[in-house]
Amino acid sequence: MKATWTKVVTHDSLKRSSHCISVIGESAYVFGGELKPRQPRDNVMHEVKLAGQGDTQGVGSADAVQQLQCFGDLPSPRVGSASCTLHGKIYFFSGRGGEAMAPIEEAGSLWEVEPGTNTWTSMKPSGGPCPPARSYHTMTSDGGDTIYLHAGCPEKGRLSDLWSFNLSTREWRELAQAPDPPRGGPSIAFANRKLYRMNGFDGKTEQGGAIDVYDPAQNSWGSIDFPPDGKQGPGARSVAALLPVSMAGDISLVTLFGESDPSSLGHQGAGKMLSDVWVYSLGDKKWSQVAVDGTELPAGRGWSDADVVQADGREQIVVAGGLGESNDRLDDAWLLSFL
Repeated sequence: MKATWTKVVTHDSLKRSSHCISVIGESAYVFGGELKPRQPRDNVMHEVKLAGQGDTQGVGSADAVQQLQCFGDLPSPRVGSASCTLHGKIYFFSGRGGEAMAPIEEAGSLWEVEPGTNTWTSMKPSGGPCPPARSYHTMTSDGGDTIYLHAGCPEKGRLSDLWSFNLSTREWRELAQAPDPPRGGPSIAFANRKLYRMNGFDGKTEQGGAIDVYDPAQNSWGSIDFPPDGKQGPGARSVAALLPVSMAGDISLVTLFGESDPSSLGHQGAGKMLSDVWVYSLGDKKWSQVAVDGTELPAGRGWSDADVVQADGREQIVVAGGLGESNDRLDDAWLLSFL
């Protein structure tokens, strides 16, 4: 398996970690995060234009990044939120913020923004139980009417819960708990009518060696185990990415980047940041490490985000920002194109 990295742009607005990246059309939208530890940078939405960038050699124009003028009731600045897309809109849940940098409690509400109108709306649930506030959780959607929310860090400890939100009824439903241990910084992806979960940090060690699989039809979990040795499968990590990508007519899961050895300084420092890319074929049920090429390669990073973009006739992965191993916030955006 081979792929090529292309740098899209470097821009000061991208210099952040613990942010969200969401793709609509051929643009990536960046929201939230921090420039200094435990200090939310802003509540501004930035657009990174990706059309044509995968075929360029070198860095694109700084005009590729634009700050959007947004309308409506804007969310407060936050760190460690989570986002997903559904039907041309972006949805966010919770995160940390305020003077105490506590989980932002919004009574189960989602934030919805539609690029084009750039209008924010607080989507309140219709009633019933709802997930507690948290940070460093993860979200995805099934492409139909359902958003999934998993794990993360509440005021104290870590979670292993899984919730679904129905956009039509605006109802939350608590689903079967994921396999232990509870964790922050995991990743989930939805493909072939199932939800896949990997990685995370349980407060002591990075998690790896398993793809946990949730079946919505049965409301139950199973696991696919593998050796997390960096040879037969990716090593344990957290604050990474997991994305479904179509390759040669098959859907594969791609995991990339992340932190593998957390800093003794906790959130104030940086651990070992990974730069590897791995592909798991859902058809062949095998891992392959991707051999990457490019005139320039991205630095290893964690506390970043990534999404899939359909650009130039193929599915690619966009990554922007994050925390480097020297504890610096990165200001670049990259496209990964599979060959």
